Amino acid sequence: MDYKFTHKPSYTHLIVTLEPGESIIAEPGAMVGHSSTVSIETGTSRDGLLSSAKSLLGGESVLANEFTAEGGQGQVTLAPPSPGDIMPHELNDETLYSTDGSFIAGTDGIDIDSEIGGLKSMLGEASITPLALKGNGTVFIDAYGGLEKLELAAGESYVLDNEHLVAWDEEIDYSVQRVGDLKSTFLSDEGLVFEFTGPGTAWYQTRDMGSLVSLLAERMPSQES
Repeated sequence: MDYKFTHKPSYTHLIVTLEPGESIIAEPGAMVGHSSTVSIETGTSRDGLLSSAKSLLGGESVLANEFTAEGGQGQVTLAPPSPGDIMPHELNDETLYSTDGSFIAGTDGIDIDSEIGGLKSMLGEASITPLALKGNGTVFIDAYGGLEKLELAAGESYVLDNEHLVAWDEEIDYSVQRVGDLKSTFLSDEGLVFEFTGPGTAWYQTRDMGSLVSLLAERMPSQES
């Protein structure tokens, strides 16, 4: 498999070239197009990736598209739903954690696990459905806006707003904290944050979709006007 990015970094999309028999799975709605030598199958039953993602959402149906090159080399073009950048990340018997909506695609050999330890309930309060991407292969993570890499040395800490967090590796330590008291949490945009402590790496996006929605809502005409 080979891949390249075009229109970086503001409107990045991903072009994947598959050799005969190779496959890639992508989130619903990510497909821009594919060559005639590529077959597409939508399902919920693939081991690992789809079954684990289904359990993350409490048993609700999860659909994903599997693209396979048949009878020759094939090409698939993918794009995230929001303007921004995409990063590739190679896994070699490793784990990368990503927030919901950040995972766009993964190659053969990548599984998703719903197990993320004791912070699972707190992550739910932060409106985050964590995905543990495991195995050997390439995963593609997208962001709204630009992608920034945060590399922390041993003992070094940094706090990220949960709406900006995109992904983090298995080496880094983290905790989830509330900002201020209960009243300020409900009255401010910043309610929950992640505190990361190195060594390790985290990635975050430079824009917050929730803030954009709030900004646009303020400018929408009300029913009373």
